[in-house]
Amino acid sequence: MIDTGSFTLDNGLRVVHHLDASTPMMAVNVLYNVGAKDENPEHTGMAHLFEHLMFGGSANIADFDRAIELAGGWNNAWTTNDYTNFYDVLPAANAETAFWAESDRMLALAFSDKALEVQRQVVVEEFKQTCLNRPYGDIGHLLRGLIYKVHPYRWPTIGLTPDHILGVCQEDVRDFFYSHYAPNNAVLAVAGNISFEHTRELAQKWFGNIPPREIAPRTYSMEPAATEPRRLEVTRDVPSTCIAIAYPMMPYGHPLYEAADILTDILSTGTSSRFQLELVAKGNILTEADASILGSDDPGYMLVTGRLADNSAATLEMAETALHEQLDRIASGGVSADELKRAVNKFESNLVFNNIGFLARAQAIAMSTIHSEDINDILPRYNRLTPDNITAAAREIIRSEACRTLIYKSEH
Repeated sequence: MIDTGSFTLDNGLRVVHHLDASTPMMAVNVLYNVGAKDENPEHTGMAHLFEHLMFGGSANIADFDRAIELAGGWNNAWTTNDYTNFYDVLPAANAETAFWAESDRMLALAFSDKALEVQRQVVVEEFKQTCLNRPYGDIGHLLRGLIYKVHPYRWPTIGLTPDHILGVCQEDVRDFFYSHYAPNNAVLAVAGNISFEHTRELAQKWFGNIPPREIAPRTYSMEPAATEPRRLEVTRDVPSTCIAIAYPMMPYGHPLYEAADILTDILSTGTSSRFQLELVAKGNILTEADASILGSDDPGYMLVTGRLADNSAATLEMAETALHEQLDRIASGGVSADELKRAVNKFESNLVFNNIGFLARAQAIAMSTIHSEDINDILPRYNRLTPDNITAAAREIIRSEACRTLIYKSEH
């Protein structure tokens, strides 16, 4: 049980608080409801660029990192296709510094040409390192392009190409900032050794005067229903051939979402999972096999991957057949009550362990707030799952006409 208190400022900023008196520290977390799906298809990578630009100076603070570090803290951020998140950890005695710093960059960035050029080059270099100059680095681009043809999930957070970021100008930056980074498009989560009353006082003092803004409407189209399978084969200079099989699936909040999540755990999480026991442990076809879900706010996908024991055509054929046999078996034969119980128990232990720290709790309550749900309702939803729920999710997702297969061959 994570106890929380919440309130909303007049400008629309939702604030959620969790007290942890066991630590002298605290976290301030600002979650913005903007991600890569909000980008112009000609300017992909903007949300990720903003993750960097938000540290490049704001209206009254030239160096964000230094302001937090002088208060004895540290900070970081992350971006997804749905959200952008910024967080600060510092002694609770210096809490006001984080409220001041985060509110200043919500108010306005410095919009410095130098900061834009520096961060643009940083992002482009990151693109080269992670997507162009690393083995298997382009799998994300290939896979998303195979799954999506219409929806903006068709590009990863880092963007489609470095040229999109290189072409960003200051006008683009200003437009994107004032259309998305606003109190009425964010959640402020505070956790640690700070009272609810003090949190309210500081939130009102530093964020209360920031005006709400007109948030850009989401006008993109949903991906059409799958009507036929898709397949792509590429050859790269990598040590081993990989298979990636994806199926479109329901979004977060759908009645079968938790069942789909546990479905992939039954397939691949832990030494007692089906993939580990029946595919990997035998060692003659696959050295690795995994299953996961995107976990997105719009319809995402379930992904199954495997790395071949050798790069022969015969092993590739056997591996692809073996993966499909496992998927077909779980869709047609379902799961046992024991399998389900083991998977839910692992989910519960991971959830509890991951939310031990005050920073993790700050991020968890921020996400629950932006989803308009009680964080304490998440685990009960998983505990209510039945084998029939898992079978229903498997049959809805694992359909031949919805299969998207990427064969990533080694040239060796």
